[in-house]
Amino acid sequence: MDGYSLEEWLIAHKIPVGDWAEAGVDWLKTYGRAFFDRLSDGLDWMIDGIVWCLQTPPMFLIILLFVGLTWVLQKSWAVCLLVLVCLLFVVNQGYWEETTDSLALVLSSCVVCMGFGVPLGIFFAHRPKLYQTFSPVLDLMQTLPAFVYLIPAIVFFGLGMVPGLFATVIFVLPAPIRLTYLGVSNTPTALLEAAESFGATPAQRLWKVELPYAVPQIMAGLNQVIMLSLSMVVISAYVGANGLGKPVVQALGRNDPGLGFESGFVIVAVAIMLDRMLRVKSK
Repeated sequence: MDGYSLEEWLIAHKIPVGDWAEAGVDWLKTYGRAFFDRLSDGLDWMIDGIVWCLQTPPMFLIILLFVGLTWVLQKSWAVCLLVLVCLLFVVNQGYWEETTDSLALVLSSCVVCMGFGVPLGIFFAHRPKLYQTFSPVLDLMQTLPAFVYLIPAIVFFGLGMVPGLFATVIFVLPAPIRLTYLGVSNTPTALLEAAESFGATPAQRLWKVELPYAVPQIMAGLNQVIMLSLSMVVISAYVGANGLGKPVVQALGRNDPGLGFESGFVIVAVAIMLDRMLRVKSK
């Protein structure tokens, strides 16, 4: 190769992945500006609405609502007490507003991810070959470092909560797709054959057999969406998203271990609370 080593030859013939990605983002920025502006307005409206619902009523009323929801979902006084202790710890540390901002981001992520993930999981469950083709894309979405998603998010949406939600959704969306696919595709053949023998239509088979059987997996997908979204609150803070990520970033910038551990333990308390609230009971 005319004195070139293999390494030099490979570098000289570099695949222009970065150039292709930049060209794609530029094309979307040029021709999709109106779409992204409307999408940003809609997502911003949703986030602001959830923030209003969490921050306008009295703080202790919201805490009681969370405890009541826990009882409805888990029927356990121990879990209700744990949720109450976690929320009182948040209040004690002075992070109620930041926590509600983060919860708004997490809940918005749940709405978007479950709204797209469950239908896509059902779609792929009935087309397993197509799922196998699409599976590497899901792997890429979860393997690519989450910080990479912040770059196009800033380009399309600027700074604030919306780019944080965008990056979170891209990172989290594969979880509900995979778990819904798993639940629906594993519906026992005997149940499906019994439904067909009674003359069930495809829609009836889906709503009365496949989805009820897949509910534990779908709920596990919701739990994963919440946990993964909460793990993104610190990363989202780098693009101006409000919430518990901001004090962590500030602690890193100031080299303040006290602030870092304080906000970190609040994030842990919120994660434990949400996990116990939505944990799927084993049958």
